[in-house]
Amino acid sequence: MTGEPEVLAAGGVVWRRTGEAVEVLLVHRPKHDDWSLPKGKLNAGESLPDGALREVEEETGHRCRLGPELGSTRYLDDRGRDKRVTYWAMTVEDGSFIPNDEVDEVRWVALDEAAGALTHEHDHGVVAALRPHL
Repeated sequence: MTGEPEVLAAGGVVWRRTGEAVEVLLVHRPKHDDWSLPKGKLNAGESLPDGALREVEEETGHRCRLGPELGSTRYLDDRGRDKRVTYWAMTVEDGSFIPNDEVDEVRWVALDEAAGALTHEHDHGVVAALRPHL
């Protein structure tokens, strides 16, 4: 613990079926040059589920339907603060991606290949938590 309040964030494991395969949506953040799950910090007074839906839409352009909670990750953010990110399974209802300052590219990746495509190991368990809900 850093002594500062924990930073709360939320995000989603956005998934779809393509034939027999399941794919998940990853985002590329140019600021960090990494591939991750869409997520972000909560606004003041915002609930975790509402923040997850908002952040996923802001980063991917997709308005999603909230599914089951998949758990949380904890790590130090780039400013050295304790950060907890809670994730939900999500499916796309509508929308399309438009590159922006935070995310310049999105990629649908086969579920079995997602761990290898994600930059941060702490995201692997969240993606694996999706399997029982498919």
